[in-house]
Amino acid sequence: MPSPTTIKLNSGHEMPLVGFGLWKVNNDTCADQVYNAIKAGYRCFDGACDYGNEVESGQGVARAIKDGLVTRSDLFLVSKLWNSFHDAPHVEPICKKQLQDWGIDYFDLYIMHFPISLKYVDPSVRYPPGFTDENGKVTPGKASIQETWTAMEKLVEKGLCRSIGVSNFRGVLLMDLLRYAKIRPATLQIEHHPYLMQEGLVKYAQDEGIAVTAYSSFGPQSFLELDMQQAKDAPLLLEHPTIKKIAEKHGKTPAQVLLRWATQRSIAVIPKSNNKDRLAQNLDVLGFDLTEDEMKEIKSIDRGLRFNDPLNYGVSQPIFA
Repeated sequence: MPSPTTIKLNSGHEMPLVGFGLWKVNNDTCADQVYNAIKAGYRCFDGACDYGNEVESGQGVARAIKDGLVTRSDLFLVSKLWNSFHDAPHVEPICKKQLQDWGIDYFDLYIMHFPISLKYVDPSVRYPPGFTDENGKVTPGKASIQETWTAMEKLVEKGLCRSIGVSNFRGVLLMDLLRYAKIRPATLQIEHHPYLMQEGLVKYAQDEGIAVTAYSSFGPQSFLELDMQQAKDAPLLLEHPTIKKIAEKHGKTPAQVLLRWATQRSIAVIPKSNNKDRLAQNLDVLGFDLTEDEMKEIKSIDRGLRFNDPLNYGVSQPIFA
């Protein structure tokens, strides 16, 4: 039986198992990268306010639609609500701004980027705002997760988003959210790779009918260019002997093995590349299966090693403490 290429969300919509992540995609190349990814067969694009490239992402989408490569309904477009827009009155206006930046009428999925409320920064002052306020300080906001989620539910009711989800949540926050959510989160997006498996969290989410999306599937690779010491100190997963051995056995690249390790467990992935061959390889991760022993070998690599922690950026928001 061929492997499924999509996950059925609890909202009733289908989300591709393999998407293209837009984090750290440069503004000057972003439109072309999105266009070329669509040409290569990608249909899911994972963006965010904080990435600062939504206008260019939308330009790539618009060109692909204009050239007849796809229609809007062929695509699954994702964006995220940033921390400084968590107050209920700001949620809809910023979502509408992001839609305008993309040049579309709705998001297929809109995600709470972090379980962090920060002081509002008007887009006219600085956009994207990052973690600091207009005075360069990290200033907590007053919005609860419940307030923000309730406002996000209204986006679905108004047709601005088809599904809503969360990112960087731990189990206890997810459990709390499910107590009051009228619309259950369709997805949970987390850092997930063999150095950080988070098995209990993944199982809980999937048992609750919440699809899991992995970001930073290659572990430290994504964080080296940020000059992060934790990433420098960790052996590259793409060069790990266990991963390389399994890749050679299957005639695949280490990257394909890491992505298949996730998708084989129904976890969506969002790698990126501006290399034509790697674009195709990253998309081709559903046509082979790892053995049970190979899955166990990869599982043994787990170190509980998290890279995408605000504390690692010098931001005093200890959400994973």
